[in-house]
Formats: sequence, C-alpha cells, structure tokens
Amino acid sequence: MTLPVRISDRLAAHGLQANKGLGQHFLLDLNVTRKIARLSEAGPADHVIEVGPGPGGLTQALLETGARVTGIERDARFLPLLEELAAAFPGRLEVLHADALKVDEATIVGPQGARIVSNLPYNVGTPLLVKWLTGEFQPRSLTLMFQKEVARRIVAEPGDPDYGRLAILAAAVTMRRLVLEAPAKAFTPPPKVDSAVVHLVPREDRVAGNRLEALQKVTAAAFGQRRKMLRAGLRALGGEALCRAAGVDPSVRPETLDLEGFLRLADALLTKA
Repeated sequence: MTLPVRISDRLAAHGLQANKGLGQHFLLDLNVTRKIARLSEAGPADHVIEVGPGPGGLTQALLETGARVTGIERDARFLPLLEELAAAFPGRLEVLHADALKVDEATIVGPQGARIVSNLPYNVGTPLLVKWLTGEFQPRSLTLMFQKEVARRIVAEPGDPDYGRLAILAAAVTMRRLVLEAPAKAFTPPPKVDSAVVHLVPREDRVAGNRLEALQKVTAAAFGQRRKMLRAGLRALGGEALCRAAGVDPSVRPETLDLEGFLRLADALLTKA
C-alpha cells in the first residue's frame, strides 16, 4: 500500500479535524517528525510507545526508523487512518484504543522495555510525565513534545523562574535536555503557544522506592506554597524541625533549593516516619 505524501490528504479523505477538547494539535510536517524520531535515537532494535498518534505523522517517522511501534490512541476517529499506516508497515505497528493514563505499559512491552516518543496532547502531558517518572514502568528513554512553558519547567534549574516540583522529579530520575523548539505554525491547527521537545534518559543512580515517594510528598508540600519559606510550606510534615534534621535552612524558599537539598528533606521525612 502506498500512503499519500501529505498526511493532510489522509485527514481530508476521512473528514477529520482536531478535537480541541482533547488538546489535539496535529504535527503533520514529516521534516519535523523525522527530526524528532532521530532525536529519540529509535532504531530497528527498539520498541516504541507513542501516546496520541492521531493521524500518524510522528508514527510514520518512527516506523521509518525500523522500530516497532505501539500507538495508544483514545480518539476512535483515528483508528482507520492508523490501520492504513499499519498496512503500509506490516507487523510493526500495533494500535491500542485506550486512555494512556490508565494503561500498564509493562504489559505492552514485556521485559525488553521500550522508548516513549510522543507529541503529547496538551491536557494530559504533565500527568503522563509524572506517571512515567514515578511509576513502576521505567522507559529506556522519553522524547516528548510539550507546550514550551511545560518543557522549560521540566529542564529548569534552582533559581530559574520555571523551577519547581516537575524539574525536581525529572532530575531525580533522569538526565534532561531540551532538544528542539517548534513554533505554533508547525501544527494544525496552530496552538496559541510554541512547543518544545524534551529528551530524558534514566539516571543510573535514579531515586526510587520509598525515597521517591518521600520526595514527591516533600516537593508537593513545598511548592504548594512556593512563595513561602520552607518552614511554612512543610509545616504539615514537620516544618522547621524537618528542615533542621535535613540540614536545610528553613528560611529559604523552595525555588532556590537544589535536588540534593530536597533529597535530604525526603530522607529526614523517612527517618521521622
């Protein structure tokens, strides 16, 4: 089967448009999607999970790398388009009609693991990233398109305006890089904001288990009141006493404290428990 060069032709043939309620913005330019596929480092030996493939622009680029792809698509309207793509790449594309927030990725890929590469729907991007950072399933890598402001929050460092809980969780588990910026005009329909791709690779010394759970509690409390001093934000967890036990100045604000400081707080919380 030969696919039309322009993915927009396939959309038009099926009479499909983006659903704003699902945060859909299609990335149809194969030059951009192929660049994302290269940045993901996917190849013939890889199994790739893609969330929200939609009309299949990024899916096609991933299949062209030789990788095997599992697409998780919530919107049933796109299943016929993805079936056409599967027919053009026999045996290498499986499509699941499911909600990615509820999927157990480990059951999809088995012990060999997988890379995750996605142009994420805007309304579920952050919850999905937190799921992948803190859940039992550990991707081999994550190459993800977000709204640019969210991408900045993922790679931010202490003292940056965008530094917060998301940056700390990402840094505790992965090595993070912003690898590509995409203007709004690259999408159909164009969103009101620009987008960016973040590439994350698991750290060998990744924080895990009870320590990661404690880090989530500490960061949620601290950044729930980010403009207040740590002693106030962490009051429910021990406040100033917890800070003192961790060797952290209770008068600092959370956006200035680095990962190591938050890990000391997490360790102190575990000791207290």
